[in-house]
Order: sequence, then C-alpha cells, then structure tokens
Amino acid sequence: MSRSLIVDRARADEATIVANLMQLYIHDFSELWFDREVEGELGPDGRYSDYPGLETYWRDPTREAWLFRINGLPVGFGLVNAVAHADTPIDRAVAEFFVVRKHRGRGVGLAAAHALFASAWGVWEAATVRRNVGARAFWRRAAETYPGVRDVVEEDRHDARWDGTVLTFRVG
Repeated sequence: MSRSLIVDRARADEATIVANLMQLYIHDFSELWFDREVEGELGPDGRYSDYPGLETYWRDPTREAWLFRINGLPVGFGLVNAVAHADTPIDRAVAEFFVVRKHRGRGVGLAAAHALFASAWGVWEAATVRRNVGARAFWRRAAETYPGVRDVVEEDRHDARWDGTVLTFRVG
C-alpha cells in the first residue's frame, strides 16, 4: 500500500468524481449479472445507468460518500449508510465500495475499509451478493484485522431482502 493513501469524505463538488468512478464499479460488477437481461447493460450513449440515489449521499445526514486518493488522484470510493440487509440493528453499513484495479491487491482497499471503520463506532454491516466471493473474503478479512472489532457474525441469507452474506461487527 502506498503511504500517500488519503480517505476523506467526498464534498458535494466532488460528486462527479464519485459518479465517474461508479461507472467503473458497475463495469466490474456487471460480470456478476451475466444472467440478467437489463442490469449491467450499457445504454445507447455507451454509459451505464446512473446509480439510483447517489445524490442523496450529499443531502441525507445518514449517508456518507468517501473518496480514496493516492498522490492526490482518485483510486476508489465508499458509500456508507444505515440500511440493514438483515434483522440485526446496525449503525453503519457499507453500501458500495470500490478500488480501481491498478491499486487492488496492495492493501489499499483494506486501509480504506479500516479508515471507514475509524470514522464511526458502533455496529457495522457489510453485505455481499452471493456471487461476489472475493468481496465476502475481503470484508471478513477487513473486520478480522481491524483493532477492537468484536461480535463478528456472518449470516447467509436467501430471502426477499437479500441473497448473499451479511457480515455484522462492532467497532469500538
């Protein structure tokens, strides 16, 4: 990991940066939607659909957009909210998390996840869709290696609310 990684809340004037990175995120995620007719398809303009509700991350105090930068340049983002995917009451949830491919596998994502955890104590959730096996392993490792994390619970769900793993843990 580069020592110059900076993880900061994204300002409203940086919303376009997050939206641009979201295009790359959706591109990566689209391989998991191979059996869906509409999701993950490019529009006639060559872009993916905008992420629904992205603008709320600068209006709603229960939502936070974060930017990850190395040497001042964006390398990823995180969206944090309070929307639970299971019955466990939570304080914060990682809604979306992305690091560009060039910076994966070098500790950037782990350091960024830990920076998010450091932003707020309480019960956190990281839900991963069933097909995203790599993300499930990543969040398990992120929770297990963050100092002071306790009460880690991994739940497999397959219901109307969620199809995949829901990891909850207490920070602080």
